[in-house]
Amino acid sequence: MGKDLGAHALHETSSAQDVTRLLTFLEEQGTFRFPTLANGLFSAAAGAGAEFEVTGYRHVWVRDNIHIANAHAEWGETNKAIAAIRSLMAFYLGHQHRLTDIISGRVDPTEPMHRPHIRFNGDQLQELDEKWSHAQNDALGAFLWLSGKLAHECQWSAVELKVLDLMAEYLRTVEFWQDEDSGHWEEVRKVAASSIGVVTAALNVWGGRFDPNLKEHGQRALASILPSECIQADPAKSRRYDAALLFLIYPYRVVSGSMAEQIVRDVTTNLMGEYGVRRYLGDSYWCADYKDKLSADVRTADFSDNLSMRDKLLEPGLEAQWCLFDPIISIHYGLRYDQTRDPQDRQQQLHYLNRSLSQLTSIDSRFGAYRCPESYFCEKGTYVPNDICPLLWTQANLKLALTHLVRSLT
Repeated sequence: MGKDLGAHALHETSSAQDVTRLLTFLEEQGTFRFPTLANGLFSAAAGAGAEFEVTGYRHVWVRDNIHIANAHAEWGETNKAIAAIRSLMAFYLGHQHRLTDIISGRVDPTEPMHRPHIRFNGDQLQELDEKWSHAQNDALGAFLWLSGKLAHECQWSAVELKVLDLMAEYLRTVEFWQDEDSGHWEEVRKVAASSIGVVTAALNVWGGRFDPNLKEHGQRALASILPSECIQADPAKSRRYDAALLFLIYPYRVVSGSMAEQIVRDVTTNLMGEYGVRRYLGDSYWCADYKDKLSADVRTADFSDNLSMRDKLLEPGLEAQWCLFDPIISIHYGLRYDQTRDPQDRQQQLHYLNRSLSQLTSIDSRFGAYRCPESYFCEKGTYVPNDICPLLWTQANLKLALTHLVRSLT
């Protein structure tokens, strides 16, 4: 893994210049290369080869694009964030019947394919015929959130604002605060705090544009569910720990204080592994020897209707360990340090950032050196990067964490 960084490792004595040199080094190695479509959107991953093509990661995911675009805005490339948002606007403008049909009651929102699509052909801004778990309020909330965050940087047209209003009305219609959706991980539908939190963050950003009752619904739901992800009685839905809750701390900043501390403690105590962070306990996606158990076209299929087949493949304790989360925890402690100036917060910021750097691929990796994998999975007893490498969302999070450290040290 990225232990090959050697002299570039970060220490308590590292200066802003040291971190900048590391950023420059990784830029030169191609670690932070973000292949971009002509319209400004990002594919989910930048792999190559026949097996990669059947994964579908060449397509555009709304959620990934929002995180990647927001990261670009955070480190100063706001023009790229605006380009991505405008193309997402164009997609939903072209398919706004998905919103109006549900708002008017013409179609049943319990059927995921009736919902606004959150995964599509980015080149053509066209929907995909493939069945998918499109009931994902977090992705739509994320789109609404970044649109609001960027509103002071550009002028949305009246037509674009109408689509945003329809999006908010859609979320009211499905009652996002108690709607079962497939959420960040596109799996079993449940009432998930991580989805409710993203929509609530979007409503916060837009201030008084939308009915304040919507925001209050979200806040009450969060207060009743957190620090859990889901408290429904059904054991297939109930979930105490989920790393997606970290996103409510950053970038959405809808959770703070003692609740944020509880979520970070839950994740680091219950989900953290040697190589990365589990999404949740019992996660069978990229479980041990995944490539031997499932063909390439099945590995990334839609399992939202029935996870039992895939879950049978999981050996307890051998969940995949993801690389998305250590940078977020590092940023959390960095933001705390900026407030407290407590040396322990700085130590934690560096600790989780160094964990992130150790997740980069090694110099002899088949993916190339210094690449950001989606996760590490257990293959024949050894944890190795999964085939989704590099994942652009992971790249964005790592660069963000390094950027935050530079600012803090400066």
